Formats: sequence, C-alpha cells, structure tokens
Amino acid sequence: MHRSITIAAFSGLLLSSAGLQLSAQTPPAQTPQAKAGPVPRTADGHPDLSGVWWRGADVGGKGFQAGGGGRGGAPPVTFQSLYTPAAQAKAKTMRDKDDPSLACVPTAFGTLNVSMFDVGAVAQIVQTPKFVVMLTETYHGFQIIPVDGRPHRDSVPPSYRGDAIGHWEGDTLVVDKSKFTDTNWIAAEGRVSFHSDELHLIERYTRKDANTLEIEATLEDPKVLTKPWVVPKQTLVLAPFDQIMELNCSGDESKDLIEAAQKDTSKK
Repeated sequence: MHRSITIAAFSGLLLSSAGLQLSAQTPPAQTPQAKAGPVPRTADGHPDLSGVWWRGADVGGKGFQAGGGGRGGAPPVTFQSLYTPAAQAKAKTMRDKDDPSLACVPTAFGTLNVSMFDVGAVAQIVQTPKFVVMLTETYHGFQIIPVDGRPHRDSVPPSYRGDAIGHWEGDTLVVDKSKFTDTNWIAAEGRVSFHSDELHLIERYTRKDANTLEIEATLEDPKVLTKPWVVPKQTLVLAPFDQIMELNCSGDESKDLIEAAQKDTSKK
C-alpha cells in the first residue's frame, strides 16, 4: 500500500494543486488483523504512548463538522454551533480567504489531535520520563508536554498551540493547554472556527492496547462559546511505519493558496 499525504487548505482546494503532494515510504504488505497485544509500558509503569498514530486510511477527511452524536440520533454538536450571538455574526463575515492556515499559520488543534479532523493526518509521540513530545507532519509541528508535575509557565507569551502540561490519571495521560494566541483557528480548510485568547483545552490520551489510542478533549472559551465543547472521542491506530515525514508550508505556497482562495470566494 502506498501512502500519500496531502493537506487540504480549505474546502474544495488541496495543497496538491500547488504541487505540494508528498509520498511517504511504502509500508509492509497488509496482513490479516491479529488480536492486539497488551499495552506496552515504560520503566516507570505508565503506558507507553510512543509511536506513529493515524486513522488507518489515506488522505480523506470527515471534516470539522463531523464527529459526535449522529448515527440515527441528534446531529452532532459542533464547535461553531456553540458560538455566542456576537461570534455567530462575526463568523458570517468570514470566508475561505480568511483562514489563517493559508498563510501557514498552524491550527490550535496542532499536535496529535490534528487527526481528529483529517483522516490522512499523521502524528508521532515520543515519550520520556519527564516529557511527552507530540510531532505532526502538517507544518512539521511539535508540542513538548512536561509530565513531571511542574505548573504552567508564566513567562511564555501566548502561542498558536498554547502552553501544555500533563499528568497521569491511572493509565490516561491528561494534558492541560492554555495561553493561546487568538490569531489562529481551531481547524483549517476554510472551516471558520476562530477562538479567543481565553481558549482552554483539556485532552485525555488512553492507549487501549498495543495498536489503539483513544483521544478525548474538551474546549472552553468563555469569550466566544456559550458552553464548553466536548470533542467526540477519536480512535487512532498504530501506523505501519515508525517515522513521520517533513511537510512544511511557507512562502510561495502560502501566496498561491491565498490567491486561489480569493478567486474561489469571488465566485460565491
């Protein structure tokens, strides 16, 4: 099976149109699914979250609106559906061309949970006794999460992905993120999802077996949301390769994407 990684910059427009489609190594041939082994553990007894994780599919995407509820029941609760009246009015003025990711600005969901919204997204975890490091192919991003009990840093400025600290609750890694800038969006691909500098994110990572990682998250943003948004539980699987690729976004690509978005918007 050949793995191709393509980032969607906004709905209906792929970075591959700007010549940015990349191909990764060919993973081993697929074999019948065997029963997953037990959760691997580190020397200190915690589950070892290390590995490359994905949805187990090539590029696609269920979209930022996907997830939660549905399946014959009530429609899913989306981030945008919880906007305050003022935020809803602001959202109506925005289009694809306003998406910060067109200028290579990473999303607030920029570490492992990027896979929550893009089937083709790939991320890697590197775990040590003091830190859990989450790496993503998209924008070649990273986040370093201390797990040794230290508090949030007061001295760091707001950032795209916030300041993260983690701790273990049994076999679940709980990550607390705050100190976000308000200049990026929660998701990319033209899905209007701006937030404020009061965004607060709690993530929970649980390795269920040797091949399965479950992620849960809750977002709070009192400036733009009427109540916290509970992100639908996501299930990732261990990829058949052990390294992510470099997939940067810069300069000429950004200019091409912005121009394409502006032309697309002018047709609406």
